[in-house]
Amino acid sequence: MTSINTEQVTDIHHWSDKIFSFKTTRKFVNKFNNGEFAMIGIEHQGKKLMRAYSFVSANYEDHLEFLSIKLKDGLLTSKLQKIKVGDEILVRDKSTGTLIIEDLLPGRNLYLISTGTGLAPFMSIIKDPKTYERFDKVILTHTVQYPEELAYRSDLESFNVKWDKVTHGRFVYFNTLTKAQWPREGRITNWIKNEELHS
Repeated sequence: MTSINTEQVTDIHHWSDKIFSFKTTRKFVNKFNNGEFAMIGIEHQGKKLMRAYSFVSANYEDHLEFLSIKLKDGLLTSKLQKIKVGDEILVRDKSTGTLIIEDLLPGRNLYLISTGTGLAPFMSIIKDPKTYERFDKVILTHTVQYPEELAYRSDLESFNVKWDKVTHGRFVYFNTLTKAQWPREGRITNWIKNEELHS
């Protein structure tokens, strides 16, 4: 039987006027697989507003982290984007999802292709040691419109340094922009067609 518990916001990062991320305590979520999502939300006017959010944090970290869009008229996100450190977040203690390493056949390269906040589940997957046991190289792509929307860019550019004991230098970060000048411009599909994506 699942239950909805309360976690406390410990950190918030507004990447742009479109996306933000936040961390919470981890008092009640005991287990989840990297790549899964959980129902999270807030209580508003006596009602629980809940939506599915993928874990950015890995399952062995002592906090929970989520990445969210900002929608002015979104039933939940219009309110969630205004949270402050110390506020309470509702989290269902049962997670689910099929985007997990155990469901993938081992191979040479693992391509994790994301746009916008679709980056979230891949953030937990690339921190999973099992990922690098099953694949020789892990290539994470992230496509957005503008530079400020490249959430976690600094962390990802130095990922092999910070997480060397996990990646052993076999992680590749590949970002592209669609509406601004950048070393790599255009949709990721164009880079794939031109065979210019890391292989």
